[in-house]
Amino acid sequence: MGGVRLMVVDDHRLLAEALASALKLRGHRVLAAAAPTSGSADLVVSRAPEVCLFGTASPAAPGAFDPIARIGRERPQVAVVVLGPVPSPRGIAAAFAAGAVGYVRHDERIEGVERAMLKARAGECAIAPQLLRGAFTELLNPAVQPDDEGRRLLRMLTPREAEVLVRVAEGEGTRLIAAGMGIAPSTARTHVQRVLMKLGVGSRLEAAALAARTGLLARAAAHARTTRPATTEDPATAETPGSATDAPGTATDGSAPRGPYIPAQDG
Repeated sequence: MGGVRLMVVDDHRLLAEALASALKLRGHRVLAAAAPTSGSADLVVSRAPEVCLFGTASPAAPGAFDPIARIGRERPQVAVVVLGPVPSPRGIAAAFAAGAVGYVRHDERIEGVERAMLKARAGECAIAPQLLRGAFTELLNPAVQPDDEGRRLLRMLTPREAEVLVRVAEGEGTRLIAAGMGIAPSTARTHVQRVLMKLGVGSRLEAAALAARTGLLARAAAHARTTRPATTEDPATAETPGSATDAPGTATDGSAPRGPYIPAQDG
């Protein structure tokens, strides 16, 4: 078959130009290599290639395939093949729902990209069977989304415990947590133990890792900002008057300085 009249668009211009050069060497006519993808629809509509290779690093991002939808409306004869990372089922579904006729992984060999282009020009679906199989498998047996798990875990925590979790994940030790929240160290320690128990973990490090992995940390931080009460002791664990707290920023219990997801291991 003759060479394909095509365009290559990608958010990374260097990748677009490298792929365009490789395809020219294989006898294809490259009308343009452009970046970013967000402005590609105008160029594709004006040039009207047979195939458009559409590179994206975030196939599941909202609006990622809006240019493909516009190309489909204004140039339905243009076959769009998405070049992307190992996709989630949502990413594959979004690409085809927008009007793409193929999906090829970014790490595919040039021969694979070329086969996909030829299939797309012929009106065939161009996607590796294993990608399609994996997508259908996950869509038929959906796993719990991290965001759903984070929401479920957040419902188990009180507003004060959510704030404690955020501080633990930021690396604050017991005395620093107490100083920052205006509570006694023993109260802070009790809150930490409750958080560990509710999350079903055995250490602060495990709590921070679980919170980051499930999306709980972001939700807890937002929740703590909007529900943070005045600094008062919890009745169940209040210290007697005269219980001292350290000044903010001074950790005298050997806790680690604040840092991303490296909680101190004090009691």
